[in-house]
Amino acid sequence: MRFTNIFIPTLRETPAEAEAISHILMLRAGYIRQLGAGLYIYLPLGWRVIEKINRIIKEEMDAIGAQEISMPALHPADIWRKTGRWSDIGDEMFRLKDRGGRDMCLGMTHEEIITWLASMEIRSYRDLPQVWYQIQTKFRDEARPKSGVLRTREFIMKDSYSFDRDEAGLEANYRKHAEAYHRIFRRCGLRFYQVESDPGMMGGATAHEFMAPSPAGEDTIVLCAECGYAANTELAPSAPLPQKAAGGERPGEPEDVATPEKRTVAEVSAYLKADPSCFIKSLLLIGGDGPFLALVRGDQELHEKKLRRIAGDFRPAQKDEVKDILGVEAGFIGPHGNDLRKIADISLREGVYITGANRAGFHTRGIRPGVHFDAEWHDIHVARGGDGCPKCGAAISEEKAIEIGNIFKLGTKYSAALKAVYLDEGGKEKPVIMGSYGIGPARIAAAAIEQNNDSDGIIWPQAIAPFDVEIIPLAVEDREISDTAGTIYRDLQNENIEALMDDRNERPGVKFKDADLIGIPVQVIIGKRTLREGLVELKSKKTKETLKVAPSDVVKKIREWISS
Repeated sequence: MRFTNIFIPTLRETPAEAEAISHILMLRAGYIRQLGAGLYIYLPLGWRVIEKINRIIKEEMDAIGAQEISMPALHPADIWRKTGRWSDIGDEMFRLKDRGGRDMCLGMTHEEIITWLASMEIRSYRDLPQVWYQIQTKFRDEARPKSGVLRTREFIMKDSYSFDRDEAGLEANYRKHAEAYHRIFRRCGLRFYQVESDPGMMGGATAHEFMAPSPAGEDTIVLCAECGYAANTELAPSAPLPQKAAGGERPGEPEDVATPEKRTVAEVSAYLKADPSCFIKSLLLIGGDGPFLALVRGDQELHEKKLRRIAGDFRPAQKDEVKDILGVEAGFIGPHGNDLRKIADISLREGVYITGANRAGFHTRGIRPGVHFDAEWHDIHVARGGDGCPKCGAAISEEKAIEIGNIFKLGTKYSAALKAVYLDEGGKEKPVIMGSYGIGPARIAAAAIEQNNDSDGIIWPQAIAPFDVEIIPLAVEDREISDTAGTIYRDLQNENIEALMDDRNERPGVKFKDADLIGIPVQVIIGKRTLREGLVELKSKKTKETLKVAPSDVVKKIREWISS
């Protein structure tokens, strides 16, 4: 492809709305343009990258026996109502009515539709197993679309679904998908982790996410270097650091101490010169069955998702509700002296603590869990770096990451609701066992940029670069330079090496700036000085390695670089 025949609108300035490096570089290098909040147009270079990623995905899906299909993006509401997700999913779902007044939605995922198809077509154990996949547009009405193509309202997704007779079949397909995902992400040049995750709205018993480490990531994962444990903090348990000495101990009974106008752990710990780990934070929450207290250690944070799995939905109590229910101002609540239900983090089970005294302006020293109050004990804290690994006890680390794929063991959640059943060898009707597996091609592209860039621009991994090579003739008006560039261009095409030739009549500085910004892995630089020596220059964008070779040896050397 010649530069003059392809649309590459590069920008010199950083767009004001862009923050993530992938967003900045995709805009500046002419890969995307923004239509509206969370809506992006892929320009020629950007779409070439997406197609490269999709090709890798298809090759690996086909290799595990998955069959490609295509399902509608517009769904009737009745199917979603049967699984309960029409009402369970909130404002993220795009809803509309057709001209007949029927409720419809734009698909944010396709579990309902694929299960409906299975319910129509699968009859016998002889029809199983099946694995079907598609690469389809999805829609999600994100409240805060941001970070370019990382969080959008319309996006492309590969989703595949497995259908099996039993749990053993599901386990085999789950493992096949996990292994295929490892190959896909490695081929795309990404660093990634497979981590345990929360199934969330998908349901099912087991789920894993594939996370690409990046400062732009909206998820936090915890990792153990000793045993390899990895999990999203939405799910991860941990053993918090031990309570630091002194602060809560009293030789006798608990004692109230004055803490005038000191309400937060930070304020009270500074006033009493006690470490935050010596405090209990008592949070009054309003659940479906009434008010209850959530208790976490002063140096930790409440994990709301973990608590919701235990207590159901809830909200924080308002200041006037705290006063009405407990007779005390917020900031001075303690777990002792009331009959409310208490859900306490497991880290509080041992030790002596300082808590609110249940009267304004005072806190209480010497509170012992199990002695001065009883509670239901659960892991409800946010795991963080420095805590102990739940498997081996070694210190864990934490890292920001981008979710690039996920796999779920759905079991019979959807097949039971939509009556996707089969007859076993004995003629008995059983629900199909399902799995669901997703990958975001645009997230792969963004993660690749986040992990591979320099001060000049993108450094594409070879397999997903829009072109393999960029040819840069430094003076197209020079006949020798122009002819040499044309010969190398044709030689590369004949060897099925995709090349972009910058045939613009521009200054060398402009061409170099654009080439470094666009990020094609290999550059072939053709100038007067090197041609006088009978040579051209090859440059690796990633390593900055340069090499002078004869024009006739360019194809051979580039093949060596690509293969390595």
